[in-house]
Amino acid sequence: MAIEIVDVVGLAHERKKRKMIMNTRKMHAWMHYYPNPGDHDDLHCHPGDQTFLVLDGQCTMHFPDGGSGVLNSGGVALIEGGSFYSLENTGDGPLVLMGTRTGPHSANKHINYETGKDMRGVRPSRSGSYGAHVAPKGQELDAS
Repeated sequence: MAIEIVDVVGLAHERKKRKMIMNTRKMHAWMHYYPNPGDHDDLHCHPGDQTFLVLDGQCTMHFPDGGSGVLNSGGVALIEGGSFYSLENTGDGPLVLMGTRTGPHSANKHINYETGKDMRGVRPSRSGSYGAHVAPKGQELDAS
């Protein structure tokens, strides 16, 4: 089907974990779900240009220079490929984001800032959790 309508917020609260919602040869889109305040991912970058739209909650983006930016519901981040960042749920409830990136998902890389390595397929899965890319508050992702 050439057009599909998706209730991303409803899907996020139902699945409670990341979900790919579109994947074509030109771009892909997904939903991120960070259920608890303080949940975060690692400092990383991707080769493709991307956007993040906060649909529910509050997200703080952290940058390698120590800077940060806050996105509230309706806020958008426009990220040039190769720019390092991490995402953190800094609201008082679940954080729901929709992301889009150039190219198909299969061409994507997740480059960890500390190691410089592509972490796709390397990060351990978290059985019964909301995704290997998100760590609970007070825990770090294993970047080795």
